[in-house]
Amino acid sequence: MWTRKALKKKSRTAIKKNYFKLISVCFLIAVLTTAYPVSTTFFGYQTSVPEKGATDAPFAPDISNSQVAEEMVSNFLDDTILDRLIGSSPVDPGSFLIDLYTSGTSFFFSVLRTINTFVTEDIGFSAVFLLSGVVLSFLYLIFVNNILQVGEKRFFLELHNYRNTPLSKIFFLYQLRCFIHPAWVMFCRSFFQFLWNLTVIGGFIKHYEYSLIPYILAENPKIRRKDAFFLSRQLTQHNKWKMFLLDLSFTGWEILSLCTLGAADLLFVNPYMTGCRAQLYLTLRRNYVLSRSPGFENLSDSYLEHVPTEDELLISKALYDDSRGPYSRITQFEPEQYPMFLFSVQPPSRAVHSPLKAGRKYSFLSYVFLFHAFSIFGWVLEALTSLLQSGTLPDTNFMSGPWLPLYGVCAVLLLAVIRHFLDKPVLVFLMNFCLYTVGEYTMNWLFELGLGLHLRNYSEYFLNLGGRVYLGGSVSFALLGCAFLYYFAPRWNEWFLKLTHTKRVLLTTLLTLLFAADLAVSLWLRL
Repeated sequence: MWTRKALKKKSRTAIKKNYFKLISVCFLIAVLTTAYPVSTTFFGYQTSVPEKGATDAPFAPDISNSQVAEEMVSNFLDDTILDRLIGSSPVDPGSFLIDLYTSGTSFFFSVLRTINTFVTEDIGFSAVFLLSGVVLSFLYLIFVNNILQVGEKRFFLELHNYRNTPLSKIFFLYQLRCFIHPAWVMFCRSFFQFLWNLTVIGGFIKHYEYSLIPYILAENPKIRRKDAFFLSRQLTQHNKWKMFLLDLSFTGWEILSLCTLGAADLLFVNPYMTGCRAQLYLTLRRNYVLSRSPGFENLSDSYLEHVPTEDELLISKALYDDSRGPYSRITQFEPEQYPMFLFSVQPPSRAVHSPLKAGRKYSFLSYVFLFHAFSIFGWVLEALTSLLQSGTLPDTNFMSGPWLPLYGVCAVLLLAVIRHFLDKPVLVFLMNFCLYTVGEYTMNWLFELGLGLHLRNYSEYFLNLGGRVYLGGSVSFALLGCAFLYYFAPRWNEWFLKLTHTKRVLLTTLLTLLFAADLAVSLWLRL
């Protein structure tokens, strides 16, 4: 048997021991998926209603989800009726709740955006990009959103007994090259849940019946779909009402989260609630395995409960069959980490690489190359985002060519300064956040002062500084900066160093000349 009090006590203990790791994982999941929408709503919340397509914010939809819903309703209802239903104020309680409990990456609202465009505008070439946006949104939901949520469950399960579980564990299905089957099972879960939601009561019951499927996949990614649904149903049998009461007991924390604009969610509530649910799964799983109930053999990861001693690991290492996987060739035992070379699913040899040397030193030519590479990467990223969301290219870039110099400048500063703190990822994120905030604000201020140009205007966003920078942009770039430091920079530099010295000099010289010419032409056109 289990009690809410016992689960909460274990969760609070885990938070005390691994506070920064837990909030970091929940923050990443909140930003990268549709989970925990309250945590990130206020990052990009619009306090006023701009015209469609008028926002300058990179990676943010041109209109909010509430505006999408309002536009959809207005297409089928008279304006008078619409005003009675939702009011005439640009910020009303109904709109606020829609934005609060939905995500900007929601597939449903991506479909609504496209339908609204087809109904209200002429269908042109931009429709291709809008339809592509719907397809990509669906693929993101299936192969990123759901997979990362399974990865989050894996992190919490391992952290129960392994204190040094790395943050990268949320990507473990990608690392194993085993995400197609879990993606299919999670899609079936979402689809069946949607169908049951149409019955209201059935949807409520099935919500709890299906709730342990991500945990089962985190333990056994290759389990058959029918077996995953069967085990989740068996584990939750006679426990649904207690699970509902457990969720109900968090109501006060959720109210506190609203009162603190989502800050309490990020700093405590999300790790606390997710930790409780992970403890619940471990408890139900343990009882089910010990009772030898039907299908218990599919809950095959005994190392979630039993932490092997050093002697057991050495013996297992000696008896390890290289044909099962490549880990014995490159992996060392890490204290208080799950022994992945004993996991039931092993990656193919081609998927295992030596660790990237993120803290390595970079030469002058590498700095120049990475400045251009990240400038171009930023332009491509923002251009694709704009094309898929609105069917048009962004018109906020000062330069004519495919460069966003702010990305390149930040890249150089990241490598020069923040690279020395790579062993402290939370500090790296905060430094990235401050660097981008200061850089974006300064750049916009200088352009306004020197050239009278307004590159970007964030005045319609909540928590903006003089309309020159806003919280959502800083958070997005901080995450992107972390990805650059830990992955993109060392990987791109590896490719760059494979060229001969002469080719490296020619490449960096050519990129610099093209950049200088583009900058000179852009200044001449503006002045």
